[in-house]
Amino acid sequence: MRYDGNAAETPAVYCPFVQTLSQRGGDVQVKDLLGMPDFGIRMLTSDPAALERTVRWTFTTDLPDPSRYIAGGELVITGLMWRRSAQDSAIFVKAVCDSGAAALAAGEGLLGHIPDDLVEACERRGLPLLAIPDSVSFGDVTEFLVGRVSGDRIAALNSSLTRQRQLLTAVAEGRALDELAVHTTRETGMQCLIFTATGRRLVVEANPFSDSEVDSLTRRALSAERLPATVDLDGGRTYSIFGIGASLSTRAMRWFLAVAGDFESFTPAIADAFGQLASIAALDRARREEGRLVRREIADQAVRLLEEDWSRTETVVRLRQAGVDPDQPLVVISASFVGRGDMHELLRTVLSDTLTSFGGGCVGGGSKGDIVGIVSTRGSDIVPILRTRLRRLAAGIGRSRLVVGVSAEVTGSALEGAIHAARHAAAVAQSSDRQVAVVAAGDLDSALSLVSILPDRVRREYAQRVLGPVLAYDADSGLVETLREFLAHGGSWNRTAEVLHVHLNTVRYRIKRIEELLGRDLGSTTDRLDVFLALQSVGTTEASA
Repeated sequence: MRYDGNAAETPAVYCPFVQTLSQRGGDVQVKDLLGMPDFGIRMLTSDPAALERTVRWTFTTDLPDPSRYIAGGELVITGLMWRRSAQDSAIFVKAVCDSGAAALAAGEGLLGHIPDDLVEACERRGLPLLAIPDSVSFGDVTEFLVGRVSGDRIAALNSSLTRQRQLLTAVAEGRALDELAVHTTRETGMQCLIFTATGRRLVVEANPFSDSEVDSLTRRALSAERLPATVDLDGGRTYSIFGIGASLSTRAMRWFLAVAGDFESFTPAIADAFGQLASIAALDRARREEGRLVRREIADQAVRLLEEDWSRTETVVRLRQAGVDPDQPLVVISASFVGRGDMHELLRTVLSDTLTSFGGGCVGGGSKGDIVGIVSTRGSDIVPILRTRLRRLAAGIGRSRLVVGVSAEVTGSALEGAIHAARHAAAVAQSSDRQVAVVAAGDLDSALSLVSILPDRVRREYAQRVLGPVLAYDADSGLVETLREFLAHGGSWNRTAEVLHVHLNTVRYRIKRIEELLGRDLGSTTDRLDVFLALQSVGTTEASA
């Protein structure tokens, strides 16, 4: 049975992919039976690869069609009582083979030999056929296999329990999650990564993943129909992605574990090792979530008090309790989903997750239906980090749109104004075509930056209305190029002529022709600004096309 990432899980330590894979139990192979000198078992079919087949149990039968009792992976043992004619062999072998048996063992006691028609039927089906001498009882063979399989399963269980105790002890001693992940990687020889839906990496030591590879991992984790799922990274590397924690929660709120290789080929030992790591990660995540829920009410109060009156002593106290030092440079973030009022918990989670890299800060509900984050950036530019991480969520939020505004860096009483600035930037972001749009207040300090964040359609229409006649006329006349250089050099005739390597009168003629086509005076500040912004819009839309 394969784990369906959309099925219900029990919380915390349940690790479905390990439970599935570990059911493989101990690996007893066909060659192990041939290697027992006391048995004298011989292989009658010719495929050498059959020696590597894994036998997980035994089933003894003399029914003509035993298929209903074969689950798969068994060594089917028969005394040939079902055989009345050569045709019976083909029917019996087909039933055994189609049921997924690992091999067939036939006793020589009834006939004194194994009939050729049975050997031929097994050869045609690719089913390994073993001959059990008359001197060996079926019970002895079964006892051998049961002992080996049970012993291996008990050993695997003991190893699993030992590993789990070691990991839990390490957690109790305060070892970080990334230490445990590195330990598991060294133990198994397989690289792994624990990451969130925004691509925040919880395992950082010896981390070989680039940002583009994390993009691929998060996109696959959020968009896969079910988990676990595989993804191919650069260099032909395959990774398997598993969900951590209850799958009933929204994918964008979960953690994920990526392990090198295809999960279908994992041995039980490998699956168990990473399963224990996933269990510990689930416990760690639950512990962090409990802490966040405890601080949630304080964060909500801090944001509401800041909106109402910065000057109140209670406001400063609540901000400090929420993890914000008003004396430090701070940035305010306003985030909301367009047209969706039921996704506040998702917003809280992903914004808190993103701000963790900056020490956490305060994330609370705002009075305008948004989620407000207040964080010290510690001298870093938070905007590109927000854009990178939040845009990774696009695959996990369906058709919803996430708009985010970011204030400039402020301190103290300026925080109140920073909330308004962040919300204004978020309002501008709402006009964007992007599914996840992040706009900083600093992007809005010039007319050019305002135009640059408008939707492509709006910029194209504006450019066409202002410059349409020149764009249609231009062809090889050089009007657009001349206009661009003329505006870039502050309306200097001489400098424009030098840059374009044309005569001064050529520049004068072209500018006059442009003014005639547009019906504008490029000596006017207003007209020059309109034309400049339209010209920049042409370049911006071409660049984004």
